[in-house]
Amino acid sequence: MKPKKIPMRMCVGCREMKEKRELIRIVRTPEGEVALDPTGKKSGRGAYVCRQAECLRRSIRQKQLERQLEITMTPEITEALTVEMERLNAGSRPQ
Repeated sequence: MKPKKIPMRMCVGCREMKEKRELIRIVRTPEGEVALDPTGKKSGRGAYVCRQAECLRRSIRQKQLERQLEITMTPEITEALTVEMERLNAGSRPQ
């Protein structure tokens, strides 16, 4: 029996290849909204980042998210993504 293939994606922040389930997808929906997509199932153009807030900050600072999602990052979008990432990480910490 063949082993199951594990999908790999590149983090746009640190540029490392990792398993898809270890990363968080950021999506630009067809309506133009930008949001985190923890399920990875929303429709639209996506980019992947590690679960560390530093990778998100680096991808914004180096304009990698702008290139991948084909948008212009506004301070409002940046703030919303940062807050959403912090909330997501706070909810996944072990007690």
